[in-house]
Amino acid sequence: MKRSDLTEFEIEEQGFKLKICRGPDGVPAVSGGQMPIHTPPHMVVEAPRPAVAAAQDTLPAATLTAVSTAPDEPGVSYIKSPMVGTFYRSASPESPPFVEIGAKIEEKTVICIIEAMKIMNEIQAETKGSVLEVLVENGQPVEYGQRLYKIKVG
Repeated sequence: MKRSDLTEFEIEEQGFKLKICRGPDGVPAVSGGQMPIHTPPHMVVEAPRPAVAAAQDTLPAATLTAVSTAPDEPGVSYIKSPMVGTFYRSASPESPPFVEIGAKIEEKTVICIIEAMKIMNEIQAETKGSVLEVLVENGQPVEYGQRLYKIKVG
């Protein structure tokens, strides 16, 4: 929020509502009255479980482990998304991609743009090496921590 100079963020989806506010000095802003110390049982509202959690209950434990802890290859690292947004390989549809497979990259090399809340954020490699694989399609939504590029370190 500080980096984008936001003071308020609100999202509502399927009965779940989240609102984050901060004051001009970065101090959290409190709006409304105080929360009760104890909520009576009849007033407790349970948020719906995300579909991912429900799906995990139905998958065998071995499948979950294989999916969530895929081993990293030696000499290979991944550039991960620092935010939620839409992934773009180039500055515009007419422009060439920032990096291609086989391209040598440095820490400050711009590798893609992630659009978040109508703001285009240039993402830097923050590593040195060469691009082995692009793991996301142009225009695809990405999650925080999602692997974007496979890099041969060096």
